[in-house]
Amino acid sequence: MPQVQVIEPVNAIYRYAPPKLRVCAYARVSSDSADQLNSFSVQMEHYTSLISGNDEWVLVDIYADEGITGTRSDKREEFQRMLSDCRKGKIDRILVKSVSRFARNIHDCLSTVRELKALGIEVEFEEDGLKTADMHDEMIIGAFSSIAQEESTSISNNMRWSYARRMQNGNFTCCCAPYGYDLVNNTLVPNLKEAPVVHRIFGSYLSGKSMDQIAAELNADGIPCKNGEVNWLYTAVSYILKSERYIGDALLQKSYTTDTMPFQTKRNKGERDRYYVTGSHEPLISRSEFQQAQQLMKARNSLCQSKGNCKQYVFSQKIKCGKCGTNFSRRLTNGKTYWVCHKHFRSKELCEIRQIREDAIMQAFLRMYNKLKQNSRNILSTTLTELMDLKSKITMSDVKVGSINKEIAELTKQSLVLNRLRTKGYMDSAIFMQKNNEINQQLDLLKRNRRRLLESDADDEMISECRLLVELIEQGAPYLTGFDETLFHSIVNQIVVTEQDQLKFCLIGGFAFTEQLPKEVFGR
Repeated sequence: MPQVQVIEPVNAIYRYAPPKLRVCAYARVSSDSADQLNSFSVQMEHYTSLISGNDEWVLVDIYADEGITGTRSDKREEFQRMLSDCRKGKIDRILVKSVSRFARNIHDCLSTVRELKALGIEVEFEEDGLKTADMHDEMIIGAFSSIAQEESTSISNNMRWSYARRMQNGNFTCCCAPYGYDLVNNTLVPNLKEAPVVHRIFGSYLSGKSMDQIAAELNADGIPCKNGEVNWLYTAVSYILKSERYIGDALLQKSYTTDTMPFQTKRNKGERDRYYVTGSHEPLISRSEFQQAQQLMKARNSLCQSKGNCKQYVFSQKIKCGKCGTNFSRRLTNGKTYWVCHKHFRSKELCEIRQIREDAIMQAFLRMYNKLKQNSRNILSTTLTELMDLKSKITMSDVKVGSINKEIAELTKQSLVLNRLRTKGYMDSAIFMQKNNEINQQLDLLKRNRRRLLESDADDEMISECRLLVELIEQGAPYLTGFDETLFHSIVNQIVVTEQDQLKFCLIGGFAFTEQLPKEVFGR
């Protein structure tokens, strides 16, 4: 008969002790306000004491997203970390204050709940009294998350409307100050340490240095960025050179948020109105210096579509043959630099215009500038005054734009009244949507018509360029003795070789002046 020996466990009571439930909590606040942060800390303390005080539970972790939106789960790092731990089998139950704290997007909410249920993990929403362990609660959870989503959409729409109104009134202020400024009482005030760096960046760029060179020099000198780190990049320098903030203006609504879930921020390329506020704060850079930087940037960009793909020369893409219409290219002949027509270089039979020495073109520009400098008031200022007088007469007689503006203002008032009626509960949502859509369609049509009328009038651009040319000439040197590349790119759009010995300088503002060349400057 076989003998059986019983081996007792080390502690028999362990056989009957049920495993403790591994519980975590998720908390979220969607803004950085003091009230919300207070709520955030209260939630953290509540769940820590609640889970730790239950003998049948063991605290896994408290996952908390602070100042993060609930409409996009992929933007919440702590939420994603919690889901990762769930997939690793570390969690049995999740405690959340409410469905709206878990997610304000119905799709994200239901898909996440279903995944967790498949993993055997229960989610408990305290304020709503819901537990995902009960199968019939999914419909209720869907309803609650739908309400939370609608609430979030309504809040977002109200905020967009508020932003738009403040932009229209010129009362909108940026959330954070750009480099060179501090935000004091909702006004941009120059930062005494950073403002000189902005001056240095503009000065370096206008002296001929590239954005990469400027960034490298700032890093070498140990100058910190806005975040305190010495890590200047090409993009940071580019942003400063392009930003209108440094001339005291503000272009509002450069980007916008989409109207539907999931909300996305997109660059405004004409889909929404933009608002340009002149003189919103103290400038750091003069307008003429800023315009010179933009002209130089435009000229350099036109030479090369992608940075570093081609060699840039002072007259690249600037000289055009008036006989055959092709561009001139740079050539070295017997140690001298020439610019030659493409067709002539291929065959003298194709074009008669011979190559021209580079130094002769530079000297022709100097002569043209010095003449223009001496006669600026008689030529440029008089023309600018005549253009502005003509524009004023056209504007006074043209009532179409004014009429459209009145209609837009009236429709905007109607939209405001509708929003108030809906907010107070005096109007059914379906009727509100129908009326509001009709108003929005009319507004879009009116704005398109107004934009078409304004864009069809090219006088504004001509006046602006003429005014810029007057400023650049008046602020320029009294007499140029050496070639100034920055000034050249700022005022010259193109050089046309009309005859072998004649160069026509086509300037901004539509001006054109011809200079004669001596015969000894031509090559083959």
